[in-house]
Order: sequence, then C-alpha cells, then structure tokens
Amino acid sequence: MARPRAFDEKQVLNAVREQFWDAGYAATSLEDLMRVSGLGKGSLYAAFGDKRQLFLRALHSYTDDSHGHLREALADAPRALDALRMLLEAPIDDPTGADTNTDTDTGARRGCLLANSTCELGNADPEVLAHAHRTYETSTALIGDCVARAQREGDLPAEADPIALARALLAAQQGIVFMSRTGLDTATLTATARSLAAQLLPDHSGD
Repeated sequence: MARPRAFDEKQVLNAVREQFWDAGYAATSLEDLMRVSGLGKGSLYAAFGDKRQLFLRALHSYTDDSHGHLREALADAPRALDALRMLLEAPIDDPTGADTNTDTDTGARRGCLLANSTCELGNADPEVLAHAHRTYETSTALIGDCVARAQREGDLPAEADPIALARALLAAQQGIVFMSRTGLDTATLTATARSLAAQLLPDHSGD
C-alpha cells in the first residue's frame, strides 16, 4: 500500500506560490522550492510534477483565491457602488493578498502574481497566457454583475454597459497595481485610485 502523504498540500502550494511571487518563475530554482516547501526533490515532484507543473498549480490556486476574495468583497458591501470604489483601492489596502504582511509599500512592489507571470511567460507559454485570459474574463463578469447591481440601486446610469464599465474598472485597478511596483508611495496611489473612481463611478443617486 502507498503511504499517505505526510504534508499539507495546500500549505506547500502556498509556500511555493510566495516564492514564485517574490522571485518570478525563471529565478526560482529547485533548491528554492525544496527550501520553502520543506520537501525533497522526489517528494515534491512526485506530488506536483516538475517545476512548470508546480508553478501552474500555484498560479491556479492564486487565481482561485483571488476570485473568492473578489466575490466576497463585492457581495459584502451594503451598496454596490461602494464595493466598486473599494475595488480600485484594494491593491493599496492589501497589495500582497496576504493578511500577515504589514509593510504596505514593500508589499505593493510585488504586484499581482498573475500579471507578473503573464509579463514574464506569456509570449513563451500559451497555457499561462490562456489562463490569464480566462481569469480576467471571470473577473470582468464578477465586476459586471456588481455594476448591474449598482444600476438597480440607482447609483449608476441605467444606460451604461456593465461589461464595458467592468473592463475599464479592471484595467484601472491593474494600472494601479503596476504603478505600485514602481515604488510610488501609498498617498499618491490612493489619490490616483480616488481620481479614477470619481471619473469612472460618478454618483448618480441624486440625479
């Protein structure tokens, strides 16, 4: 009989995900993966496959978690308009996606693992590019549903195209993430996010 695995698969994926996020795919070595996971080469590859397969598993877990957080954030806000505005400031408030990180400016420079990976590997790895496309389409649909809710609540113009606005909001958010990687301070990023919110999400509740 095969022996049961003596490690937590989710914990290992989270550890290697952090390593790929910090260093990138090419700069992460097998020794790095063994160090952060606490597993030997045989155990690591037997459970997850080679480096590329392990990276893809980590990337998928990242986007699954991101969509879960996005669904919760959009659904939990009392009004949809507030949720959409918070969406633009989310990369500033929690730029790493990790609750344990307290160094906002340093964390902000990590950017988004999916965006980082697409920039690094998209031209050479069609699977990464396809995953990024599917991920952004799912994010657009979730944000579009929230836009439609804001329209029903009377806070956004009824004639606006929810998907078109959702794409604009997602593009704006990703722009803030990219700008954060350049080392812009939190105050500047916050002011930029609020300016974008004022232009993309004017409050029509009083019209």
